[in-house]
Amino acid sequence: MSVLVAADQPPKDYYLVVTSRFTKTLMTTVATIRYTGGNGPASPELPPPPPENTAGVAWSINQFRTFRWNLTASAARPNPQGSYHYGQINITRTMKFVNSRNYIDGKLRFALNGVSHKDPPTPLKLSEYFGLAEKEFKYNLVPDEPPPEVEKNCKVAPNVLNATFRNFVEIIFENRENTIQSYHLDGYSFFAVAIEPGRWSPEKRKNYNLEDAVSRHTVPVFPGCWAAVMTTLDNAGMWSLRSEMWERFYLGQQLYFSVLSPEKSLRDEYNLPETSLLCGVVSNLPRPAPYV
Repeated sequence: MSVLVAADQPPKDYYLVVTSRFTKTLMTTVATIRYTGGNGPASPELPPPPPENTAGVAWSINQFRTFRWNLTASAARPNPQGSYHYGQINITRTMKFVNSRNYIDGKLRFALNGVSHKDPPTPLKLSEYFGLAEKEFKYNLVPDEPPPEVEKNCKVAPNVLNATFRNFVEIIFENRENTIQSYHLDGYSFFAVAIEPGRWSPEKRKNYNLEDAVSRHTVPVFPGCWAAVMTTLDNAGMWSLRSEMWERFYLGQQLYFSVLSPEKSLRDEYNLPETSLLCGVVSNLPRPAPYV
């Protein structure tokens, strides 16, 4: 995580305090910001941490709403063309993912829409590139809507969704647990347009920020809340959407988007590097014809 701090205070020392959020054990660390040529020590009184529980969720949501793109700045900013004008692009697909904590055969697993990801013997993109994906995994085990009782039913399998190249999609993360979630999407940046308490429904779109949301790669989902992001799938490849919490990521709370260009062109995707190691079902196969 990185932050920007405006050094616009009188020159002296200041404490920078960081605390954990929505965890059983409160962790705090303190650093010192020291102005060059400053005169005076930091105040001995540290500011109180943000509130926890329900009040803390409301505080965090209000803070999220303040993160906006400065469209009046004279520096680089969204242009009127392309996906930066995201508020006026028609949504071609909506996917809602619900995270869950499950036990399968006595072992802890985490899942999205009832599927806990497990890597197959052959890397996903490798088997797909050689046209042998059907020998390693099945596409679209996860539906675009969470199934009934998604928190109770779970299976372990490679979790790959087919997605249409250059479609503009809406992704909803719904957190029904009492722990904070955080998600990262490889290969794309997205516009985080809303975080609200409760459960998502199409009527919630009226509360989206469709003008100056910040383009980012990660988004938090607070306990008992949902988050909505929008992006254009204009980068062909096999891309991971995963929990940023390492325990959950390792134990299955992730999936992959398979975004294939219909033209198989170098304009859209590079060839497999000559130095790539081949393994699994493709270990002894000749390489496919390169893209042109």
